[in-house]
Amino acid sequence: MKKDLIREYFSIPNLLGYLRIALIPLYLYVYMSAKDVEDYYTAAAIMAVSFLSDLLDGKIARRFNMVTEFGKFLDPLADKLTQAALALSFMFRFPVMILLFLILAIKDLTLLFLGIYFYRRGIKVLNEGAEMHGKICTFVLDISMLAILFMPKASHTVVSLITALCVSFMLYSFVRYLMDYKRAFADLKDIDL
Repeated sequence: MKKDLIREYFSIPNLLGYLRIALIPLYLYVYMSAKDVEDYYTAAAIMAVSFLSDLLDGKIARRFNMVTEFGKFLDPLADKLTQAALALSFMFRFPVMILLFLILAIKDLTLLFLGIYFYRRGIKVLNEGAEMHGKICTFVLDISMLAILFMPKASHTVVSLITALCVSFMLYSFVRYLMDYKRAFADLKDIDL
């Protein structure tokens, strides 16, 4: 039993997930107290480590058969917390990022509540892991935010264009997920009849 608990919660991929979450407050501290370009590069390096560990955890989990149910929850949680922290920190330098943060929060909270609603009814709406449009959206967000981090002197125009790109991908992915849930609601009504 103890071995199963260790495998479920303390596998290498899950330890990398914990690392990603632990890096968030460090990143926020460094970014929010940055006084010069080097400080922003330090914050970018912290997030680069986080993104690299995100790439590694999935590869390690699949390659060495370390996929766990908890890991399926932890990995997207670490993704969402990291994205929210980045958008939140950017809002203080680039007000346009408020839009990105709000859409990110609305999308993720809506999908969380819908997921819980259907989970409690024993209905699986989405496939294992994220849909391809969700993965592409996450990739675009990650690359875009990392680019902003590594361009601390970027103009507000450049950041606005990057934000528009991210918002477009998020809205597309959000609509696609909502369509999946709409079908699930229709199926649920058919079952209730």
